[in-house]
Amino acid sequence: MLSACSGSQSSSGGEGEKKGEGKLEIFSWWTGAGEEDGLKALIKLFEEKHPDVPIENAAVAGGAGTNAKAVLASRMQGDDPPATFQVHGGAELNEGWVAAGKMEPLNDLYKQEGWNDKFPQDLIDMVSKDGNIYSVPVNIHRGNVLWYNKKVFEENGVKPPATFEEFFEVAEQLKEKGITPLALGDKEPWTATHLFETVLLGKLGAEDYTKLWKGELPLDDARVVDAVETFKKMLGYINEDHSSRNWQDASQLVADGKAAMNVMGDWAKGYFVNDLKLKVNEDFGYITTPGTEGQFMVITDTFGLPKGVENSEDVKKFLSVLGSVEGQDAFNPLKGSIPARIDADVSKYDQYGKDTIEDFKEAKLAASLAHGSAAPEGFVTKVNQAINIFVTQKDAKQFVDTLKSASSELK
Repeated sequence: MLSACSGSQSSSGGEGEKKGEGKLEIFSWWTGAGEEDGLKALIKLFEEKHPDVPIENAAVAGGAGTNAKAVLASRMQGDDPPATFQVHGGAELNEGWVAAGKMEPLNDLYKQEGWNDKFPQDLIDMVSKDGNIYSVPVNIHRGNVLWYNKKVFEENGVKPPATFEEFFEVAEQLKEKGITPLALGDKEPWTATHLFETVLLGKLGAEDYTKLWKGELPLDDARVVDAVETFKKMLGYINEDHSSRNWQDASQLVADGKAAMNVMGDWAKGYFVNDLKLKVNEDFGYITTPGTEGQFMVITDTFGLPKGVENSEDVKKFLSVLGSVEGQDAFNPLKGSIPARIDADVSKYDQYGKDTIEDFKEAKLAASLAHGSAAPEGFVTKVNQAINIFVTQKDAKQFVDTLKSASSELK
């Protein structure tokens, strides 16, 4: 979820800083506009509250954490964990680091901070395993958002599409006028997976979508096949240079009016507002992706306490700030996300934020596959590879067969 790297890309420094000794090292992939601003605001707040604790922003660039996760895996396996690190709630946390015995439970911290009724129970469940809580959610991102250029839509007399039928009608009208209907930047394959999972959600609904990743619904179900065919049809309306662009580049096409729509998580809003200085509901608009009204593809960034760090009390101080109302309201308005807490100050958020906070209270939640929350890493990797091939070859049967064979990775 980021662009170019800024800030430190360092890891542990010398031998004396092994296992988190010395500076409080905050490891993330937040280096792009919006997310970097949010992280800096969070660190500034921590430094105001704990000026005696030296802190290091150890962010590593790479879309959706691609590079950071590789660096983290190497360090964790080498018994050199950062003080705390960004990890998506769900399978990425629980089937990855918790199952590997690399994380300390945080039940006592939740009790101490009075958090058990301040985060939605569904969210606490995403950061829990076998009765223990292992990380603190700092935000909620929505994945199933279709962003569109207001001027392009108004000038061409089209309305934001709520259904797949409407999407293809709008896409065809725009294509006939020489406008790229849908921007995609799949230089990194997770972005195409992100688009595909929103189609699955639109075809199956949150409950059956979730069953796919639990092995309770076959991956060659008729509705999955329908979703694959719909995804294939959508790919007929994307920009030709999609494979050389990242997600920001695709968002830029929409901002510039060179493309009309883009399906991306709401970190794109942080990019539109912070980096491109666009205005919500003036320059760009938003709607849930086709067929997903009342559904919420949830991605939550969280931080926990790795086993073996020697400054664990300082880590808990950081987690306390991160989980506080003040911390969440410092971070999320800049990041483009909404607070994970239910008691945050709604007035600090723009109209998109306010709308999303309301939707989150009522919508049916579905964990993101593309961002590691819905299924184990091995399965997600195979899906990314299969989608990468599918975007080029568009062989629906081969793609469905690959999904089905990859399901052996599901637990």
